[in-house]
Amino acid sequence: MPHPIQTPPSQHAPAQAATGSTRLVIASIGVLLLLAAMDQTIVSTALPTIVADLGGLDHLSWVVTAYVLASTVVAPLYGKLGDLYGRRRMVFISVGLFLFGSALCGLATSMLFLIVSRAIQGLGGGGLFVLALAVVGDVIAPRDRGKVQGIFAIVFSLASMLGPLIGGWFVEVASWHWIFYVNIPFGLLAVLGFTLSFPPFTAHHDHRIDWAGAAALSVALASLTLVTSLGGATIDWLSPTAVGLIVLTLVAGWLFFRIEARASEPILPPSLFRLNVFRNTSAIGFISGAAMFGAITFLPIYLQIAKGATPTVSGLLLVPMTLGILTAANLSGRYMGKTGKYRILPMIGTAVIAVAGVLLATLSSTTNEVTFGFIIALLGIGMGCIFPVVTTAVQNAVPRQQLGTATAAGVMFRQIGGSLAVAAFGALFTARMVASLAAQGVNLPAGVEIGPQQMAGFDQALKAEVAAAVVSAIHPIYWAVAVLGAIGFFVALRLEEIPLANRVVPRGE
Repeated sequence: MPHPIQTPPSQHAPAQAATGSTRLVIASIGVLLLLAAMDQTIVSTALPTIVADLGGLDHLSWVVTAYVLASTVVAPLYGKLGDLYGRRRMVFISVGLFLFGSALCGLATSMLFLIVSRAIQGLGGGGLFVLALAVVGDVIAPRDRGKVQGIFAIVFSLASMLGPLIGGWFVEVASWHWIFYVNIPFGLLAVLGFTLSFPPFTAHHDHRIDWAGAAALSVALASLTLVTSLGGATIDWLSPTAVGLIVLTLVAGWLFFRIEARASEPILPPSLFRLNVFRNTSAIGFISGAAMFGAITFLPIYLQIAKGATPTVSGLLLVPMTLGILTAANLSGRYMGKTGKYRILPMIGTAVIAVAGVLLATLSSTTNEVTFGFIIALLGIGMGCIFPVVTTAVQNAVPRQQLGTATAAGVMFRQIGGSLAVAAFGALFTARMVASLAAQGVNLPAGVEIGPQQMAGFDQALKAEVAAAVVSAIHPIYWAVAVLGAIGFFVALRLEEIPLANRVVPRGE
C-alpha cells in the first residue's frame, strides 16, 4: 500500500491524510474525476434529443462550450486557493457546484437554462480536475504517485470513450435528463468517502489573493477557449469576433505575466518557470495534449465516414487505445516506484507518439480493424508513458506550498495544447476536405452535413468519393501529430531528473 507523506498542518502546507484511509481518498477522488471528465463528452449523443425537446438549435454548441469554458477558466484558481486554504475545503466547493449544476441541468426547461446550468457544472468540474491530481501529492509518496496518476490517466481515457455510449443509452432507455441526475448519487457517495478519509486543514495566516492576476488569466483563458471552440464553426476565423478574441487573448496574457511579476502571492509564480522540471514538463504537457486531443478527435470521423462504422461500433474500435494507455500507465507507475526515476519515460512516450502519427498518416478506407487497432494501441502506449510522469515529476520538484499551483498549471497547459490543436487541425481538415471533394468534382447539396445518417442516403459512388476525401483530409493531421511527438522527444531530452523517494517530510518543511 502507498505510504502517505506525513506533514503537520502549517501555514504553508495543506493537511496530509496520514490518519485517514489513503485508498478511500484516491477512490473517492477518482469517482469525482470520472464524473467531471465524462460530462465533457456524455452530452454529445444526447444533443439531438435535447434540441428536439428544448429547441434552440442555433445555440447547440454552447451546451458543450459552456462547460469547457467554465472548467478551463477556474482550474488555475482552484490550484492556488487549494495551496492557500487547503484542498479539502476546495473539494467541497467544487463538488457542491458540480452537483448543483448537474441538478439544474436535469431540471432545464429551455436551452438558455441548460447552458447556464452547464456553466455552473463546469465551475465545479474544473476544480475536480486540478484538485484530484493535487490531492495525490498530499497523500502519496513521490515514488508511488506514478501508479495513481496512471489510474487517473485511464479515467480520462475511459471517460472519453464511455461518455457518448452512456449518454446514448440513457436517451434510449430513460430520458436525457438522467445523464445529469446520475452524477448526484455517485457524487454524494464519493464526497462522503473523501470527507471521512481526508482531514481538514486550518490556516493561521492571512493570505492576499492575486485578484488582478486571476482576472487577467481568466480573460485570457476564456477568450482562448471561445475562439478555439467556436472558430471555424459558429464564427468565421477572419470575422471581427474571432480576431477580437485572439487579440484579447494576447493582451490579457501579456498583462497576466506583467502582474504576476509584481504580485506578493501570484496565481502562477514566475519563479516556477526557473525550474527545469516545471518548464519542461509544462512544454511536454502542452505538446502531448495537442497530440492526444488532435489525434483522438478525428478518429471517429474516419471510422464513421470513411469506414462506415456506427457511432457505437466506432467507440468500441477505440478500445485498443484505452488498453494501450492502461498498460503503459501501469508499467510506468511500477517503473517509477521501483527505480525512483522517470526521465526515460517521456522520451519513450513522445517517440512512440511520433511513430504512431506516421502510421496513422497511412490509414485508408481499406485499412483492416486489426491494423487500425495496433496503431491506436501504439498511440495509447505513448500517451500512457507521458501523463503519469509529468504530474509526478513536477510535484516532486516544486516547493510543497506550490504543489497545487504547479499541478493546476500542468492541467492548464495540457488543455490549452488540446484546444489549439483541435482548432488548428479542424481548420486544416475542413480545407483539405473541401479541396479533395472539389478535385473529384463532387458537389454536395447546399446545407448537407456529412455524418453517418447522411452517408447512408448516398449512392455507393458518392460514398467512396466522400470516404476518399476524409482519408485525404486526415493525413496532414497525423503528420502534424508525428511532428509534435518528435518535438516532444527533444524537449524530454532536456528534462532534469530529480530522484523520487518514499520519504516522510520532516516537520517544518
